[in-house]
Amino acid sequence: MSAKFSKVIAVVNQKGGVAKTTTAVNLATAFAAVNLKTLIIDLDPQGNASTGLNIQMSDRRKNIYRVLINEVSSKESIKPSIVPNLYIIPSCVDLSAAEIELINLNNREYLLKKSIKEVIENYDKIIIDCPPSLGLLTINALAAADSIVIPLQCEFFALEGLAHLLKTIELVKNNINRKLDILGVLLTMYDRRNRLTEEVEKDVRECLQDKVFTTVIPRNIKLSEAPSHGLPALIYDHKCSGSQAYAYLAKEILDKEKIITTNTTEESIYA
Repeated sequence: MSAKFSKVIAVVNQKGGVAKTTTAVNLATAFAAVNLKTLIIDLDPQGNASTGLNIQMSDRRKNIYRVLINEVSSKESIKPSIVPNLYIIPSCVDLSAAEIELINLNNREYLLKKSIKEVIENYDKIIIDCPPSLGLLTINALAAADSIVIPLQCEFFALEGLAHLLKTIELVKNNINRKLDILGVLLTMYDRRNRLTEEVEKDVRECLQDKVFTTVIPRNIKLSEAPSHGLPALIYDHKCSGSQAYAYLAKEILDKEKIITTNTTEESIYA
């Protein structure tokens, strides 16, 4: 696994329901908790990351769609969240039209990268929550990112979908963004009582070796409940197993990157 500094991290999987947004929101929260100024870019038309951080629809008029079509700047669209050090560029359903509207533009794969240039130096970490597809929006995220986190649900067809995603990432790396790196594959909805979970883990680790995070995210009701309260799980219940797993994931990433930050102890994350 790469030990380089990854400022812009895209959370990517073309399959829905794999805890992608949960990972983006809670990983960003964990970074913010250790004094890393963090920005989430909600690039999913469903806007779940925005909802999960309690950004009301009335506060989403300046959103990532308006940024991409050049109506507002990325700086204008940034909203503070309820979490100290954590900010968000929100999304709304209008973003679903972007795939069609932007298709004929020159350099359409680089629109997001160009848009965030004015703010990128203001943040220690930028997390992009991608839509559940491999369309133009996701390609924009991959073009703008330094690295990728791939949430992977522990299910029978997990490796089949992962193979397609890895091919897409390789194409993007060869043709659009040569510095792009896989930070890690994250096993989610992990249930040790289920034999299939162990089999999927064994297969994924054998196939991808050190590209798989040591940390796994368990099935946990608190992770599911938190978004309905407009809170990251790390704020909703920082002691639950899901929250602790995301805290360990953030620590694992920072350890891999060899970043020294203030208050990077596990206690500060859980506080």
